[in-house]
Amino acid sequence: MSQKVVVIYSGGMDSYTVLNKAIEQGHEVLALSFNYGQRHVKELDVAANVCKNLGITHKVVDITAINGLLAGSSLTDDIDIPEGHYEEASMKSTVVPNRNMILLSLAIGYAVSVEATAVYYGAHSGDHAIYPDCRPEFVRQMNVVSKLANYEPVEVVAPYLDQDKNDILADGLRMGLDYSNTWTCYNGRDKACGKCGACIERLQAFAANQQRDPLPYEVSVS
Repeated sequence: MSQKVVVIYSGGMDSYTVLNKAIEQGHEVLALSFNYGQRHVKELDVAANVCKNLGITHKVVDITAINGLLAGSSLTDDIDIPEGHYEEASMKSTVVPNRNMILLSLAIGYAVSVEATAVYYGAHSGDHAIYPDCRPEFVRQMNVVSKLANYEPVEVVAPYLDQDKNDILADGLRMGLDYSNTWTCYNGRDKACGKCGACIERLQAFAANQQRDPLPYEVSVS
């Protein structure tokens, strides 16, 4: 049954796939992006272009003021972006404290105000080890809280919670999605670095699906 839903849309490949998944399911989609001071703010421009082309209502919320409270992440502070795969301990520096709880809370409030029934976001199994707010138990409990916090219950939906980025890309390719319309790299330069955990995991997903990533990279990729 078609419903009005809010999709937390960063502009990255996971949320891009979630956005299109919700559209494929026949829902009326409202996209919500957040500027939290991330150095890869380029992803917000990518998100805006996608929503414009799809004719989707898109709001970008400036919450950069929280950076005075949430310190210690290489995504927002003057800390070098670590290189290597997500499984390495160094990738924990990319954790923004409590980020998804904050973003989900705002998205749920927005959903209530526009009479949407659900909030979609792109948590997946590949993030479980590093990001506590992408783990199944967190999503389940946020869903419980969301349904209790307002008179109008809003469901928290993570379509790929038990799948990894390989699976997400496979589903996106099945939908015929063009991943040149995404930005994943934690460095917001003209080209993706190809060395940070986000780039490496993305490239591995394309390799696993026997596809070539359409984004330009600073390093040679196969």
